[in-house]
Amino acid sequence: MGNIGELIAGGKAILGIEFGSTRIKAVLIDEAHKPIASGDHVWENRLENGFWTYHDDEIWAGLQDAYANLKKDVADKYDVKLTKVAALGFSAMMHGYLAFDKDGNLLVPFRTWRNSTTGPAAAELSQLFSYNIPERWSISHLYQAILNGEDHVKDLAFFTTLAGYIHWRMTGEKVLGVGDASGMFPIDPKTKQYDAVMMDKFEDLIADRHFAWHLADILPEIRLAGESAGSLTAEGAKLLDPSGELEAGIPIAPPEGDAGTGMAATNSVKQRTGNVSAGTSVFAMVVLDKELTKYYPQIDMVTTPDGSLVAMVHANNCTSDLNAWVGLCGEVLDTFGVKVSGDELYGTLYRKSLEADPDCGGLLSYGFLSGENIMNCVEGRPMFVRTPESRFTLANFMRSHLYASFGALKVGMDLLLQEEKVEIDAIYGHGGIFKTKGVAQNYLAAALDTPVSVMETAGEGGPWGMALLAAYLVNKEAGETLADYLADRVFADAVGSSVDPDPKDVEGFDAYAKTFKDAIAVEQTAVEKL
Repeated sequence: MGNIGELIAGGKAILGIEFGSTRIKAVLIDEAHKPIASGDHVWENRLENGFWTYHDDEIWAGLQDAYANLKKDVADKYDVKLTKVAALGFSAMMHGYLAFDKDGNLLVPFRTWRNSTTGPAAAELSQLFSYNIPERWSISHLYQAILNGEDHVKDLAFFTTLAGYIHWRMTGEKVLGVGDASGMFPIDPKTKQYDAVMMDKFEDLIADRHFAWHLADILPEIRLAGESAGSLTAEGAKLLDPSGELEAGIPIAPPEGDAGTGMAATNSVKQRTGNVSAGTSVFAMVVLDKELTKYYPQIDMVTTPDGSLVAMVHANNCTSDLNAWVGLCGEVLDTFGVKVSGDELYGTLYRKSLEADPDCGGLLSYGFLSGENIMNCVEGRPMFVRTPESRFTLANFMRSHLYASFGALKVGMDLLLQEEKVEIDAIYGHGGIFKTKGVAQNYLAAALDTPVSVMETAGEGGPWGMALLAAYLVNKEAGETLADYLADRVFADAVGSSVDPDPKDVEGFDAYAKTFKDAIAVEQTAVEKL
């Protein structure tokens, strides 16, 4: 059976499950926090009646399939059955809107973070609170439903996020980790609870509607990392594992959002640290040691899983357009009968960018396949432009697209670094764009003028981060903070690489970013005149 098999058979492994936008993944870890088995399920949201959604039955079928695939992986590798774990936890994409009546019935189909239907509500709430309330936040969805006069609102008894919904069905507890809760409604960094002053303002705002509910009664209760959040019920065990082999009674960590699990997975929950998660979208999370002087529409205020204040810069677009151009280069090679692997294609083209001019030779790219709030770009505008004087080389072309992947992010981060003078000791990067060593990592360091580290474990992602939070729940010692647990017990011997910003690249990226900001306004004006 082996040591790992005995560990699993003895119920000592720990499980993390995360619902991403395109994949549900379960990761099992051992006592050293190393992944030992996994299973996943691919799914996709759909646009129905004007809302991006996932059907309720897809949520549970996907969860069961991911867990079944994990069980199979365990059986294939270790020849044991998975019947019990020491702890588990659920995480999911943040924000969105899942609304229920007093009997637990879903009132309207799940509205995901991807919906941009809440603009009027988000704008009004931001002004009311003097606090940035993004369109994807749960309170924006609720207030927009009120503004729209949607009939279901009068029957509302509870609303939550996807992670909170799953946790509720698993445990019977209507709770939420503070990090995920901070994407529903603003958190007071002193109390680590929903901001009482803003809740009162919201109550006054809707008082003339005469709803039977109050906001404080329909939000999930907040739990910090390491706090009890219930245990797996018999009904929950059967829902997760219809075979009936999974035992009930397992402690479950507070459910968290993908931002929180990303922070845990990159050891960036300590103040003055941060992480950048780069994929289809890109977001930076910076753990603050003081509050900002004012609110910015480009910056979301959320928290770590243990309640520290975090400034979040979220850009809707990152690598999609870059991937399309790399794919086109691959198609050219195929046309000539040249076969290369995906890793070789990406690695070669990324490394070629190192030969480019620091400012990309006057080339400019916008990888906006969808609207980009930071840039005031309402609709997708993927563009590549140059002037007659631009130095049009492959190296400059590739560097331009790599820079553009971080372009909108830099605009938001400059507000933190230059306007608010936020100090960052370390940034941790994770995502496929960092796979080729010494390329995107260097460019991100230049964009932020801050050292950037990439750990070998960064590719493990959110499900692993959720498993770490579950491990902290059952393994923490008295007084041991989440930051200390991660630093001393999970990442003490972690292997990775760190790069300092190259002054020439910093100067070059700044020049590129100025054109990036100035030119989009020109393009938008031209489109408006058409």
